Amino acid sequence: MEELDTRRQVETQYTWDLTDLFASDEAFYKAGEEFRPLVESFVNKYAGKLADPSIDATAIKEYMSLAERLVPLGAYASLSLAADQGDANAQEIASTASNLSAYFGSETSFLSSELLEKDEAHLEEIKSISPDLAGFVDKLLKEKPYRLDAKVEKVLASYSNVFDGPYKLYQKTKLMDMDFGTFEAEGIDIPLSYLSYEGNLEGHENTEIRRNAFRAFHDKLAEYQHTAAGTYDIHLKQEKTAADLRGFDSVIDYLLHPQDVDRELYHRQIDMIMNDLAPHMRRYARLLKQVHGIDKMKYEDLKISLDPASEPEISVEESRQYINDALGILGDDYLQMVNRAYDERWIDFVKNKGKSTGAFCSSPYGTHPYILISWTSLMTEVFVLAHELGHAGHFYNANREQHIFDARSSMYFIEAPSTMNEMLMANYLLENSEDPKFKRWVISSIISRTYYHNCVTHLLEAAYQREVYKKVDNYETVSANDLNGLKRKVIEQFWGDDVEITEGAELTWMRQPHYYMGLYPYTYSAGLTIATSMSKRVRDEGQPAVDDWLNVLRSGGTKTPVELAQMAGVDISTDQPLRETIDYIGELIDELEKLTDEIEG
Repeated sequence: MEELDTRRQVETQYTWDLTDLFASDEAFYKAGEEFRPLVESFVNKYAGKLADPSIDATAIKEYMSLAERLVPLGAYASLSLAADQGDANAQEIASTASNLSAYFGSETSFLSSELLEKDEAHLEEIKSISPDLAGFVDKLLKEKPYRLDAKVEKVLASYSNVFDGPYKLYQKTKLMDMDFGTFEAEGIDIPLSYLSYEGNLEGHENTEIRRNAFRAFHDKLAEYQHTAAGTYDIHLKQEKTAADLRGFDSVIDYLLHPQDVDRELYHRQIDMIMNDLAPHMRRYARLLKQVHGIDKMKYEDLKISLDPASEPEISVEESRQYINDALGILGDDYLQMVNRAYDERWIDFVKNKGKSTGAFCSSPYGTHPYILISWTSLMTEVFVLAHELGHAGHFYNANREQHIFDARSSMYFIEAPSTMNEMLMANYLLENSEDPKFKRWVISSIISRTYYHNCVTHLLEAAYQREVYKKVDNYETVSANDLNGLKRKVIEQFWGDDVEITEGAELTWMRQPHYYMGLYPYTYSAGLTIATSMSKRVRDEGQPAVDDWLNVLRSGGTKTPVELAQMAGVDISTDQPLRETIDYIGELIDELEKLTDEIEG
């Protein structure tokens, strides 16, 4: 278990190539310098002069063009920083992009404010003149009841980079200040970091290594818990202030508003999984305990593989064939995107100091997607990569078909295309193997990676987050002790007596950046619910279902989540898809139990 390399030491061929955004840092700064005068010109041309629908339509389109110019600036900055949070040059670039974004938001805030001063007939006329602006205008109208005075909106926009401060501080504390050093297990000192813990040690098959890594990792988290809680509390206060200023009844309503879903869908997703999925996952925990001969199943044992010996090791190059074979059903155009991602270095595979943890896909409008992953050479990474390529395929299609303000779907739907690809990968692997051990590994991967990750890890985040917002809505300050207590209560409720919740497990809230991204955590399970139903359609119906799905991807944000799901043949206005998903997970665990009996005889 080696020490992580610095960014300068890793192999360039396995890093992403940002030159499609800007050829150099100098080109980035030059574009930034050119951007401000364009904004000034726009303001001089239109501020206080929006009186005619045709002029207004032209102004909106010029605003759209400015927004497109800003995208690569923000993407280049965020991706540079994600590759190495400790890079001083990347920090300076990120600061520059943040200031430009705040400037743009502040200076152009007059556009929405002045348009919303018009009567509805005026706005409808804009839609008649330019039908492609219908989505933009409709979103404006949706915001009208919550819009503040134009001067207030401008001030708030100018503070956007300040409001982003808590998240940036969280990332710096996590990736720059925390030094996990080494821990001792099996008589040796083993290097520990966020990347090594989440990439390997958290699910290590050796119980002593796994449990000692857990202890050392969470002991280090505990040293920073009060700083982390204070940072998070500032973010929560900002959200509560914004919700109150804009006239929302609660923070939850404020954060659900841009998702185009109501409270029923939000609460249903959390409550049904907490109540109905928990018994199945406890059964899975008991199976892990049995197969591994563990005396007492602990929280830090939940990420172990059911059969690590059956998990193939796989190189980056070998992963391409699996991805192509599994996703080939989505057609040649989709596969062309996949292969370009490998050939043109859209993917950052390496592990290095300061690199952001986990995996993500960024899809800047006007260029192409970028994917961050830390390759461990385990087969499970193929599922992770398929997931991120699902995001890439979504916005690769949507960005080509829609303008910048219609391309991005609701957060509620964001995780459907990604988890859909995981299901296609699992289906492919199961259909092409007769080996009981490999089939058991695949099914256990579906449970432990796809469903556990999306319907347990992130769902427990959501259940915890909901409890936090109840306190926030009562104007309560949250301390580390409060957050620890809420997190432990949620974990204990889900796992019951089948899993011992080790001291330190409650600090899991410190590990995820999702809490700085609104009501994001629950949408993972929401997306996977849609993906489960859709993948069954693809398996049973073939091309007609694929065509429906590709149409959904191309639709971007032109429809609500309920409408997008309906296009895929899934009715999320009822609880049936979620019930079917939970039942399916139960069936997979049934199959794991049968295969285990067959293998162990």
